[in-house]
Order: sequence, then C-alpha cells, then structure tokens
Amino acid sequence: MVAGWFTEADGEEGFRLLGTRCSACSAVFFPREDSLCRNPACEGGALAEVPLSKRGRVWSYTDGRYRPPEPYASDPDAAWEPYTLLAVELEAERMVVLGQAAPGVTVAALSVGAEVEVVPGILSEDADTTWTTWHWRPVQEER
Repeated sequence: MVAGWFTEADGEEGFRLLGTRCSACSAVFFPREDSLCRNPACEGGALAEVPLSKRGRVWSYTDGRYRPPEPYASDPDAAWEPYTLLAVELEAERMVVLGQAAPGVTVAALSVGAEVEVVPGILSEDADTTWTTWHWRPVQEER
C-alpha cells in the first residue's frame, strides 16, 4: 500500500481514495500533494487531505495482455492472466484517475460513460505481506 493514497477502513463501504485540496485555489490533487499547490496560477495555500468521490464514469479502458516488467510485482512462475485498466473521471472532482478493474471485470463488461465505483483490492501478496491497492468495479443497478 502507498501510505496516504486511500483509506484503510475495513470493507468496501468506507474505502475511498485520498487526495489533497489547496485552500487558496480549491484545486484537488491525486496522487496527493503534501508540499505545494501544483496549480501554476496559484500562489499556494495550505493543503488538506480530502476523500475523493467513490464513484465516477469510465473515460477510457483497455486490456493488458503482457506481464508488467520490473519493478512491478509479478510472479514469473504464476499463470499469466490479462488485466483491465480504466481511466475514470471522478464525479465531484472532474479529474481522471487511473486504476485496475476488479478481478473478473473484463473489457467486455465496460463502456465509455459507464458508472464505476472504487473498491479495495490486492496488488500482490506473499506469506508475510499483503500489498493493497484500489480497483474499479461497475456499479450494479439497484432493483
């Protein structure tokens, strides 16, 4: 896990990506920014941690059909499975955040403009450590 990039709350309901907001210009950043406002038109203000929107809309997506090179965690002895990458425009912030789709979500289940939500995920694990991350999952219509 990258410290400070998302909540560590148990369960999906409390899970959120964390960004920072500038007090002077209200710009929001993800990944978080802790030293200075990245807005070139801003003279700078205090940066405060803010939870980002839990939901957004698919801006773009693709499938990854190659094993990522080092330094990414990839067990060379494990069977390879393609993965799905998404660019998601967050509802309130109107910013695009990249991430991997939840396990089992393929490009066939996605379309540009479809609503997705951020959920906790596992990047890699071994006997001693589980590295956590975020995943995007299509929102199921409530019936």
